[in-house]
Amino acid sequence: MTLTPVTLASQSAIRASLLRAAGVVLSTASPGVDEDAVKAEMAGASPREIAVALADRKALALSGKREGLVIGADQTLEFEGRSFDKAANVGEARERLIMLRGKTHELHAAVAVAQGGAVIWRDVASVRLTMRPFTDIFLAAYLAGNEGALSSVGCYQLEGEGAQLFSSIEGDYFAILGLPLLSLLDCLRREGALTA
Repeated sequence: MTLTPVTLASQSAIRASLLRAAGVVLSTASPGVDEDAVKAEMAGASPREIAVALADRKALALSGKREGLVIGADQTLEFEGRSFDKAANVGEARERLIMLRGKTHELHAAVAVAQGGAVIWRDVASVRLTMRPFTDIFLAAYLAGNEGALSSVGCYQLEGEGAQLFSSIEGDYFAILGLPLLSLLDCLRREGALTA
């Protein structure tokens, strides 16, 4: 049986790793989507809506150029009604984590699958995360030892030492890592990219 080819329209190492670990054979490519332009165009939209639109655009950007299925994904962080981008530097990451300390925020992880220039499936999962009231000493040590924190919109990687920042989490673990994985795997099975 020949499986439908899959392309991940992302350079995200964690998303590619999650999919490969789950048995998905895939290639990766940058979608070349100007995220800032999309966000500017969607001024006033909710962080959840922005995540969905970006996932769609990333999948569509490559679906006319690639055979098979193209997966696009995006994640936004929502806190007190505002959306946040990745921190530009360690100072900004420190400010972000101080702002979130002892409080609850949401991550919205959206995924879209496109084929032949059209989105054929999408999903979005939202997760509520509550940070514990960690000390400034812990924060300084955390930032000094976790350069990867800047690669995440929340300035943490839950699969590593970032787990220590939290007191509670409500929702899908995979969505925190950037991909509603279980529903995506169902889609890939239906579309012939995985053995059912």
